[in-house]
Amino acid sequence: MTYPNNPYPQQQPGYGYPPADQPAPGYGAPQPAYGAPQPAYGAPQPTYGAPQPGYGVPQPGYEAAPAYGAPQPAYGASQPAYGAPQPAYGVPQPVYAPFGGYGAQYASWGARVGAYVVDALITVVPAWILDIVAGTAGTAEPKCTVTPGTYHTVCSGGGYNALGWICLLLVIVVGLGGTLFLSYMEGTTGQTPGKKVAGIRLIREATGQPVGMGLAFGRRLLHVIDALPCYVGFLWPLWDDKKQTFADKAVGTIVVKA
Repeated sequence: MTYPNNPYPQQQPGYGYPPADQPAPGYGAPQPAYGAPQPAYGAPQPTYGAPQPGYGVPQPGYEAAPAYGAPQPAYGASQPAYGAPQPAYGVPQPVYAPFGGYGAQYASWGARVGAYVVDALITVVPAWILDIVAGTAGTAEPKCTVTPGTYHTVCSGGGYNALGWICLLLVIVVGLGGTLFLSYMEGTTGQTPGKKVAGIRLIREATGQPVGMGLAFGRRLLHVIDALPCYVGFLWPLWDDKKQTFADKAVGTIVVKA
């Protein structure tokens, strides 16, 4: 009901109240469901609780990771483009190829002889000098007596003195120690001091790797088969296709340029 002479204008409905011409919602009226899409500025909002992408699914703009155990690209092959999947961890890497895989060449017979001479200067020559000293200054003069009338001579004493025995012991130490040293260097690095000077290397024919000290020492012992037939085994690399001695063929080794 309105009054024409009322000095106060009609009050507007309060904030949150429905207009006078609309009924208020009853108590217990259904509310909007939780998670229902809310109206957004210009577009509806995504529904709360929408399914998320699974764990490990590649995200937009990122490349998928390669599977574990995927093969590695071959040595020398072209590299994958930027952003391409990378090879997986744990795949065997390329190893040193057998002889010829990296362009190695067989060592010449002259280079092998030169390497042997240098190694001999380190081990054989010192032992030879000690042996000479033992046979000269390391021996005592024998005492000889001649029986009158029969001219029968009887000698006593002589032989190696203290210096001689010391020199003989040093010959053994230098010879054996030098052989072990050369075997160790040759087995672990493929090169003795002489082979380093000559620029050559001893490797396994099947793998291209150093042979190890044990096999290097055994190969030195097997040089006896190179010496037995008039040393023809040492000359065999002159006409052999792989430049091998008999000992090389027995243990499966080759000598190549370093």
